[in-house]
Amino acid sequence: MKLNNKIAVISGAGGVLCSSFAKCLASEGAVVILLDINKDSAEAVANEIIKDGGKAKAYGCSVLDKSSLEAVHAEILRDFGKCDILINGAGGNSPRATLNKEYYEEGDEVANDIKTFFNLDKDDFTFVFDLNLMGTLLTSQVFSPDMLNRDGVIINVSSMNAFRPLTKIPAYSAAKGAVSNFTEWLAVYFAKAGIRVNAIAPGFFVTKQNESLLFKDGVPTARTEKILRATPMGRFGKPEELLGTLLWLVDNNASGFVTGIVVPVDGGFSAYSGV
Repeated sequence: MKLNNKIAVISGAGGVLCSSFAKCLASEGAVVILLDINKDSAEAVANEIIKDGGKAKAYGCSVLDKSSLEAVHAEILRDFGKCDILINGAGGNSPRATLNKEYYEEGDEVANDIKTFFNLDKDDFTFVFDLNLMGTLLTSQVFSPDMLNRDGVIINVSSMNAFRPLTKIPAYSAAKGAVSNFTEWLAVYFAKAGIRVNAIAPGFFVTKQNESLLFKDGVPTARTEKILRATPMGRFGKPEELLGTLLWLVDNNASGFVTGIVVPVDGGFSAYSGV
């Protein structure tokens, strides 16, 4: 119970990966605060944690609305006290910002029946970019004052897209590249203020948001085959395989001199040249 009574706030906590984070931290004694725009999803996870003897509470809010975050923060302060650990897990891609082709083909610049680079809507791009970067920024602005000079920990969720942008998803790739850069910037900013800032960059895990890209009617798509060929371990990751890195980064004894890094947990994807 290394995190006994630490207050851990997790955004996007109703999702596959962040719900796994929440259960893990609760099992180590943390009081887990689950934030999600879909409060029902977060509450379902909180109920599982409580059923297993842990401490948790769900709150509905939008990470793109600072006033929403501030209102929830005030509730959390009344209910539990100051945040010790912040995990910025809210994010993801949207089909609205996903292109149909990997490469330019003649005529794409005038096509209107498929999604191409040329007709990618600015609002769709901005939504994905903001969800990942601005959601991380705003949530950090609201909760970081709790952690000043208290050995606080912020963990952002980056992606393989930050190492090498993936085809078809330019907004998500740009956003996760920005999240990694912002992680380094924020780590330096808070280095003398008692807050460590790091990021986890998951490789390929099957989640609600990418499942339609990876499988069609339960059958692996061509994109899945390409991903697995480029992953030396030849498989998708399992959510529990992120937890060792998570526990290392939140433990001020184990990683007290670690700040400003982005840790790939990717089955070798970021190391593989393809030959």
